[in-house]
Amino acid sequence: MTTERHIDFREFPSRAELAADLAARTADALRSEIADGGAATLAVSGGSTPKLFFQELSKAELDWESVTITLIDERWVPETEERSNARLVKENLLQNNAAAAIFVPLVTDAGSPEGGLPEVQERVADLSGPLTVAILGMGGDGHTASFFPEGDRLEDAIDPTGKALVVPMRAPAAPEPRITLTLPTLVAAGMLVLHIEGDDKKRVLDKALRGEDALEMPIRAVIAHSPRPLEVVWAK
Repeated sequence: MTTERHIDFREFPSRAELAADLAARTADALRSEIADGGAATLAVSGGSTPKLFFQELSKAELDWESVTITLIDERWVPETEERSNARLVKENLLQNNAAAAIFVPLVTDAGSPEGGLPEVQERVADLSGPLTVAILGMGGDGHTASFFPEGDRLEDAIDPTGKALVVPMRAPAAPEPRITLTLPTLVAAGMLVLHIEGDDKKRVLDKALRGEDALEMPIRAVIAHSPRPLEVVWAK
């Protein structure tokens, strides 16, 4: 079976329309989960791509006090650093109505992700059940989350039978050490979406779909092991 059969590709006329649609559907999924179980969880990615989506979602009308937001992955840096994903989320998503949500960061006071791993594992384990929604991004090298080619824990992170919820990650392409949710944690999400923008990212996705080696392009692991066709949303 080719990986091409495992995606549901949706193209939008503009980045603003993509952000609005993705925010509306994410809000619907969170509302539905709250109605069914009383609480919902949302895991999001960093980078510049999700900012508009975050800003749209922050205005959604729902019971944000019943939503826990965490990160797909994080650089092991303080929240005061510009490259902190937690800072990005606090400045763009935990605003407006979404300011009432609970935020669970992936960085602790430990000096390294290896040192902080037990506490982060506990934080993620304390989330209620599988993630309700997980929104992935993708780098130009085909990495997603902190699943980097040549990452020191890449095989552990993308092991579909692995039991770890999070793993540390160090890689040549990552200036800082990182911590990341694992493949099984992500593909268990009720709604799993890859959000990419621009022609360059579309070319990276096309390349990923033409091959099978997940160590070369780790996004392939998510495509291959998602229990349903991976939804990809894209705009120029």
